[in-house]
Amino acid sequence: MAAAARSFGPEREAEPAKEVRVVGSELVDTYTVYIIQVTDGSHEWTVKHRYSDFHDLHEKLVAERKIDKSLLPPKKIIGKNSRSLVEKREKDLEVYLQTLLATFPDVAPRVLAHFLHFHFYEINGITAALAEELFEKGEQLLGAGEVFAIRPLQLYAVTEQLQQGKPTCASGDAKTDLGHILDFTCRLKYLKVSGTEGPFGTSNIQEQLLPFDLSIFKSLHQVEISHCDAKRIRGLVASKPTLATMSVRFSATSMKEVLVPEASEFDEWEPAGAALEGTVTAVIPTWQALTALDLSHNSISEIDESVKLIPKIEFLDLSHNGVLVVDNLQHLYNLVHLDLSYNKLSFLEGVHTKLGNIKTLNLAGNLLGSLSGLHKLYSLVNLDLSDNRIEQMEEVRSIGSLPCLEHVALLNNPLSIIPDYRTKVLAQFGERASEVCLDNTVTTEKELDTVEVLKAIQKAKEVKSKLSNPEKKVSEDSRLSAAPCVRPSSSPPTVAPTSASLPQPILSNQGILGDE
Repeated sequence: MAAAARSFGPEREAEPAKEVRVVGSELVDTYTVYIIQVTDGSHEWTVKHRYSDFHDLHEKLVAERKIDKSLLPPKKIIGKNSRSLVEKREKDLEVYLQTLLATFPDVAPRVLAHFLHFHFYEINGITAALAEELFEKGEQLLGAGEVFAIRPLQLYAVTEQLQQGKPTCASGDAKTDLGHILDFTCRLKYLKVSGTEGPFGTSNIQEQLLPFDLSIFKSLHQVEISHCDAKRIRGLVASKPTLATMSVRFSATSMKEVLVPEASEFDEWEPAGAALEGTVTAVIPTWQALTALDLSHNSISEIDESVKLIPKIEFLDLSHNGVLVVDNLQHLYNLVHLDLSYNKLSFLEGVHTKLGNIKTLNLAGNLLGSLSGLHKLYSLVNLDLSDNRIEQMEEVRSIGSLPCLEHVALLNNPLSIIPDYRTKVLAQFGERASEVCLDNTVTTEKELDTVEVLKAIQKAKEVKSKLSNPEKKVSEDSRLSAAPCVRPSSSPPTVAPTSASLPQPILSNQGILGDE
């Protein structure tokens, strides 16, 4: 059964006594290995040791802690692997371990803690091991500016120990003082938290369900979180003033869980400075330093209003989710790179009103059959439409007039199996055909020659069409001549109003993502 995650809260239950049992054994080569099950509250794990490991442990405890030398069952030379001896030894070794835990109820000696893998699975053992690691290597890690990887179970252990209110160095060993962890985390800039799918190690601990608090990190510039439960993460907002890049994958069911965790108890909220006076709406500070956000590989179904909290975002990855509609992105004036690949988008009508300044747009792997809605994205440079449902070449005309478009991907659409697919697509770009790279392949001179032929054929068809409909032309001429233009002699000639000019593409001195 999966371990139940302990929740945060001021009320702390008394720590349950640890239990240990020898639950079996197995023959490995010429020796017997004993299977030990350790229970700490709802957490359980198994450890395997041969008798010689028990003997080494005992020798150290006798030397360091003066325990009774006769406590350990004696060695046997003859018949050591016989079933009867092994079964008796299982019982004797279980009594031995239970006696040791009863002898040291508060803090187990280091050698015993390692023997029972407390440094992997038990709160005090985990924090002690982490503190010692940072005591020895912390300054070096900070100086190198590298990403520091930590497990959700380690963060859970630190969170739990901080809430227990116990001395930061219960073992008496200064190297294991919790202060080493706190000193390191308040200065760390680059953090990676990676959980596991399923039980961790030999335990029943489901890391992805454990709650933990990240408020001990005060200076983060970059954080990566994967295989955790975003609803159980607290304290990340402490890094809002400094955090520039954030990635949360395989962890969230909504954007709000990540961007507005502190407002989860409110029905309504607004970014700081936007709430109306006199309302009870929660006022949430924005992520003022965040410019890149990766929320790919989650279970997000909508782009909700929490995006108002990331006004300076430039790069947004929402790929591999379940997004149905492009919405609310009009609040992101700095957004230049958007990845919406492998979602459930089926239409793009009005998308230009949400993505005015976009330069790179990935829409691969959706349900798109029409490209109407893309024809006014005048700043667009890179566009990926592969793995969709585009059948008609006419759809490409929606993007053929975009003045800045340079890279287009249309592979694995129904239209990509049309004969002469490449040249027919390139022909939709008219005079800019030579500037367009289709499906990551540079346009060749031969293709450009074919494009010119296609353009000439199309022009000939248009001329023929006009000549074949003279009646329409005559009727239009008659209609125009029948409507005289009367102008008062005292009035100057009327100047026909010019058509509204198209919005000019918004350029930036920043390169596109692929050029960086």
